[in-house]
Amino acid sequence: MRNMKDEICEFINYLHNVKKASHNTEISYERDLKKMANYLESQGVTAIEQVNATNLNSYMLYLEREQLSPATVSRSVAAIRAFFQFETQNGRVKPDPSIGLTPPKVERKIPEILSVQEVDLLMRQPDEKTPKGIRDKAMLELLYATGIRVSELIHLKVTEINLQMGYIACHEGSKDRVVPFGSAARKALERYVKESRSVMLGARESEYLFVNCSGTPMSRQGFWKILKNYAKAAGITADITPHTLRHSFAAHLLQNGADLKSVQEMLGHSDISTTQMYLNVGVYKIRDVYNRAHPRK
Repeated sequence: MRNMKDEICEFINYLHNVKKASHNTEISYERDLKKMANYLESQGVTAIEQVNATNLNSYMLYLEREQLSPATVSRSVAAIRAFFQFETQNGRVKPDPSIGLTPPKVERKIPEILSVQEVDLLMRQPDEKTPKGIRDKAMLELLYATGIRVSELIHLKVTEINLQMGYIACHEGSKDRVVPFGSAARKALERYVKESRSVMLGARESEYLFVNCSGTPMSRQGFWKILKNYAKAAGITADITPHTLRHSFAAHLLQNGADLKSVQEMLGHSDISTTQMYLNVGVYKIRDVYNRAHPRK
């Protein structure tokens, strides 16, 4: 009998070394699979060979009772399917007990989009008389200029940015892409590199472009707090997250005539239908205003 948690560790190693999955995928899959393993162990199922379709359906019901969101349950289903497909291909289970699992329907929410005026207000908030403010301005400008994910922003290395040509190289799992940026981001980045970064590093060295006040790499939580504070200072009432700037980047490009394929490549979307939702943002906002305001809606 093969211990399930040992099998999960081997699968995560496979994702990392063979599939070259993104760091976020590895973390979320490992978390979801260990949660499944803990549940199955509580039901007396500890070996991978013991798992059957009934066990997995029971786990799905358990997740529903936990009142998890459809998106969270769907992610768990994806992790479980990938895991048991790996186990089946390696001859450890037969037949695949996850074949019948179906994820719940996930309603695609309209992404929160800032107006161009709100973006401009946000960019004015950092105090550019301080090293921290200069760094924050550079991070905000680059995030909006490129639409990269916050994980890509904080893991961006000095060697992956070309200030002279105006582009960054992103490496997400096995996918590489080059994203250009404009003069506003270039100006902010040049100032950060020349005036601020060495001050924040002190005597330390770092391969990462953005560092915090103690000279260590910026964290997701650290950047999230920075963004929240600047949004509040700018009077932005939307529940802004780092992904809001990514959404705004895509919507503003498409609204100003950019072609869908190019935006898809810059965002790193594997499926163009994911990018297409930004085409409808304006329509949805108009419909929302209509539904709230029209007396005979």
